[in-house]
Amino acid sequence: MPQTTEIVPDFLTIGHVTKDLLAGGGFVIGGTVTYASLTARNLGRRVGIVTSAGPDLDWSAFDGIRVAARRSAATTCFQNIYNNGSRQQFIKALAEPLRVQDVPSAWAKAPIVLLGPLARELDIEMARAFPDSLLGITAQGWMREWDDEGRVSTRFWAEADKILPLVDVLVFSYEDVGRDISLVRQYASLAPITVVTLGPCGCVVYNSQGARWLPAFEAPQVDPTGAGDVFAAAYLVALEETGDPFAAARFANCTASFSIEGQATSTIPTRDQVEERLRNGSLIPVDCSKEDLIANAVCEISSHIA
Repeated sequence: MPQTTEIVPDFLTIGHVTKDLLAGGGFVIGGTVTYASLTARNLGRRVGIVTSAGPDLDWSAFDGIRVAARRSAATTCFQNIYNNGSRQQFIKALAEPLRVQDVPSAWAKAPIVLLGPLARELDIEMARAFPDSLLGITAQGWMREWDDEGRVSTRFWAEADKILPLVDVLVFSYEDVGRDISLVRQYASLAPITVVTLGPCGCVVYNSQGARWLPAFEAPQVDPTGAGDVFAAAYLVALEETGDPFAAARFANCTASFSIEGQATSTIPTRDQVEERLRNGSLIPVDCSKEDLIANAVCEISSHIA
């Protein structure tokens, strides 16, 4: 396991590293902290992660990343089944939850922090631990529940009104809230910046200036797993650099477009690749008259933008 140091990362992400089962057998390393940490590293940031995992986890994917890992009997394990653009998830194993004391004391000063819970492994105290950081969260792990067979479904995020006032940026997909526009409005009213991702239809950014839709970049899709996590990391990096929530979304859309081009983390881009596509890439044309789920989501959300 990589050794931690007292060197403060300038991008810190916290949550479970996972084993994501493959349809043909075997697994790849996944989870928000995996995709986000590799993205931030490739964008030139000094990265740290705080996680919980079993003793058999292979850490070789995290080259150049500082890791503080709480030992657990098991590593959180997910199975993702895709059908016509929708995903059904199953939780096959769970690692130990994470607490504030699992964070090295020096790392509390990290300029950017992304909380990426996957199975409610983080509590509200973790959100309170970084008052001086640009704090983002991907909320999907707080919006999940699962049955005895591990089948994941959406739950009402009862803790949202306590957690969201503590953060700077909230990122979630329209699918995470079951395409419920009332929940989008509720969460957007509680966080300074809320970004709702829409897959190939880009994202909608809400802040005090209003809301704006930013289209996605064209890219051949091989595997969409982790694209939202790549987006979240790139968004925070760009927001910290520019202070512009809409320019950051364009940068994040572009970065995430690379991640879907290959399996798992294999095509997370470098900054040079992102900058080149920002200059020369093509945006996906969106026809809101289409009846597919994502186009309807764009129409529905856009209809509430003043």
